[in-house]
Amino acid sequence: MNRVFQEIVELISSHHIPYRHIQHEPTYSSEESAKARGESLDTGAKAILMKGDETFSLFVISASKKIDSKKIKNFLHVSSLRFATAEELLELTSLVPGSVPPFGNPVLPFPLYVDHSIETLARVAFNAGSLTESIVMDAKDYLQLCNGTVFSFSKNGS
Repeated sequence: MNRVFQEIVELISSHHIPYRHIQHEPTYSSEESAKARGESLDTGAKAILMKGDETFSLFVISASKKIDSKKIKNFLHVSSLRFATAEELLELTSLVPGSVPPFGNPVLPFPLYVDHSIETLARVAFNAGSLTESIVMDAKDYLQLCNGTVFSFSKNGS
């Protein structure tokens, strides 16, 4: 069991929040993850590490949505914004693309921003620090637990 997965399970369990753990074949895309979990693509909570000016932050959005970089730049008041490279991701988190869970501190050392699309979901599903371990939980429980800043950064206001 990897450190990130263990920290997520401990965090959820310490708050007595029900969740479902799913072990599956390695998944490399949101579509593959949704299929492996038996969940819709919308339910996926996609976590993306991005660098705004000199600061890395974690952004969580429904897997069926796309990020609107302009909205993030305006909200954070930054002039540059880019995705973390696979090398930066590995160096900063010990994780590979597709395994990043939707949690900032205390699980991952980054500010956490959650798109409002997550608020519209009944439940969220996400890879939990591994390409083969997923967790499904109520979205309202996730939002209370993650302690992220919620704002709209998906395209077309959706």
